Amino acid sequence: MTPTELRRRWRAGEEVALLDVREEGPYSLSHPFFAVSLPLSQIELRMLDLVPRLSAPVVVYDDGEGYAARAVPRIRALGYRDVAVLDGGLKGYARVGEVFRDVNVPSKAFGELVEAIRHTPSLSADEAKALIERESNLVVLDARRFEEYRTMSIPRGVSVPGGELAFRAREIAPSAETTIIVNCAGRTRSIIGTQSLINAGLPNRIYALRNGTIGWTLAGHQVERGRTARVLERPKASYPAALADAKAWAERVGVGVLDAATLARYRAEAEVRTLYCLDVRTPEEHAAGHPAGFISAPGGQLVQATDEWVGVRGARLVLFDDDGVRARMTASWLKQMGWDVAIVGPDVVAPTDTSIRAARRPALPEIDDAAISVAQLAAEAAACTIADLSRSPAYKAGHIPGASFVLASRFAQDLVKLPGDGPIVLTSADGAEAAFALADARAATTREIRVLSGGTRAWTEAGYTSEADHHVWISPSDDVYKRPYEGTDNAAEAMQAYIDWELQLVAQLANDSVSNFHVV
Repeated sequence: MTPTELRRRWRAGEEVALLDVREEGPYSLSHPFFAVSLPLSQIELRMLDLVPRLSAPVVVYDDGEGYAARAVPRIRALGYRDVAVLDGGLKGYARVGEVFRDVNVPSKAFGELVEAIRHTPSLSADEAKALIERESNLVVLDARRFEEYRTMSIPRGVSVPGGELAFRAREIAPSAETTIIVNCAGRTRSIIGTQSLINAGLPNRIYALRNGTIGWTLAGHQVERGRTARVLERPKASYPAALADAKAWAERVGVGVLDAATLARYRAEAEVRTLYCLDVRTPEEHAAGHPAGFISAPGGQLVQATDEWVGVRGARLVLFDDDGVRARMTASWLKQMGWDVAIVGPDVVAPTDTSIRAARRPALPEIDDAAISVAQLAAEAAACTIADLSRSPAYKAGHIPGASFVLASRFAQDLVKLPGDGPIVLTSADGAEAAFALADARAATTREIRVLSGGTRAWTEAGYTSEADHHVWISPSDDVYKRPYEGTDNAAEAMQAYIDWELQLVAQLANDSVSNFHVV
């Protein structure tokens, strides 16, 4: 497929999945606007969820490494029938369209556009700090995931993930005189969270913390660590107002509400029109009971990182909640981002399914005599060379003693670098990635290849030790992009560069002209 045809489909709202099959590191340096990162070694592990319709148009690309040609037969083997390579790869695309840095770019660019159009109020770190210290009638709502909040937060912060804000803020701050500060790590979730509360009709003074915890840190202020303050109780007194205002705003934006017949039709048409059914409530609520066929996608994160759940641009999205607020507010943003989105409630689909669906994967390939058990490996480890195919953060956190980090996509270059001449034992988090990589490994070396049954998880569950203080990096650890807004060990230069990049996204978005965004 030519880049020009791809861009035409995006503008026309037609379905297409553009998959970057390089590792996430190179992807984060340069990619087309709606490209989704799906490294070659992750295809069997993630693609069936990212692209649930086997007849959906799929386009893959690389930057000349040869990964795209290797990806096509693997994708077709999963049952996909419409698979193409992007003509000219990344360089060919860059001749006709903008290429973007970082990850979750559409969501971040949209956040910047919202601020530019709506003039979302914000405070600098110094202004927010002064207000926090002197103002008693003030709440700080942290719009990130609870895990991020627990890692670091600003003083007085309470965890209220973005999709929960309009549902819970009135209960937390019942007085219109209470000042509300919404913060995240960088910019997007602060902007979207603040604007969500304004759109939902709250009369309070509401501000985004400009540049989030990055801006707070760059200003020289201290973050807090290990806090656990969160709000999980369902709103009571404030709920009728929250629901009425969410209904009014969603209707203004054009969010549809599905009845049983329409949802049934959507599901019947899922072989000709890609459908994602997403539960936007908290993960805890999802685990307690959800409609069959709906997966957990908390609303704030779904807006912030849509491409982590939805791989097909132009697909249909159906959002569920059991309160009428969270799905409407989440859908209102996705609608403005150009998605065909509607909501459904418990009157149509009952949240009675308590099973947690595992990621959809094909059956593991037959590995027969290549399999090696944990006990066998423990007995024969001295004669084996262990290649760990896990994502690099997992390898760094702990691996089988003596294991080397190797990317499956780089077998041809890197297996030859492994020491010894005995069998190479492939392992991965649960053994699945290693099993899928067996054929490629055998094609790249004459050494015997074995696969650890159950992977590293089986090793540790059997009571064997792992190590985290010694690492052997055979492949570069560019499989996971180090986000400058996560964790507490980011360099000031990286954090400032990230903010500077976000601030120019609106100009780049306008120059690219494929987004179909429209801020109401």
